[in-house]
Amino acid sequence: MKTTEEIVNLLKTNGPMTAQAIADVLNMTSMGARQHLLQLEQSGDLGHEDRKAKRGRPTRYWFLSSNDHPQFADRHNELTLQLIDSVKEVFGEEGLSKLIESREKSTEQLYQQQLAAIADLTQRVEKLAEIRTTEGYMATVEEQDGAVWLLENHCPICAAATACQGFCRSELELFQSLFSKLAEVSRQEHIVTGARRCAYRFLPR
Repeated sequence: MKTTEEIVNLLKTNGPMTAQAIADVLNMTSMGARQHLLQLEQSGDLGHEDRKAKRGRPTRYWFLSSNDHPQFADRHNELTLQLIDSVKEVFGEEGLSKLIESREKSTEQLYQQQLAAIADLTQRVEKLAEIRTTEGYMATVEEQDGAVWLLENHCPICAAATACQGFCRSELELFQSLFSKLAEVSRQEHIVTGARRCAYRFLPR
């Protein structure tokens, strides 16, 4: 159902939300939102926690029960892991490192072509988020505390990144290279280490 998918997408992007907040975003009644939430909870897709409110009863927040929700399944996980193991076996760790380096260089060239004409930091990060979203990262941008944040709410290469940390290191280095003249880039949250998302901070130089 479309509404169910919309709720899952919303929680994936925003993290825990109340039924009322979900209803407001999706332009539906709070009762209708709760019905969908209860169905998703019964199927094992959602969980909830009651947070103490300043007044009255605790407020219930709903969240995805796992980062690995079937709707966001990583692409070709088994094949990817097999290929990583095969590269290690045939070419060793050095061969795998060269493969990752080659991927980083080709990706940097592709991104650079699309970012080259954008000098403003925020606009440049927004364009990067657009590119990453088309690749499955569900990326959004926020500005906070004088920095621009790239928030990636899903990782389509999570299986590969978990099996080989070089992929994650490569992506951080890629962003640092692309924004070397504009910002200091650091990763503050990381899906592979158990966070809900990957969060990159772009601090203006």
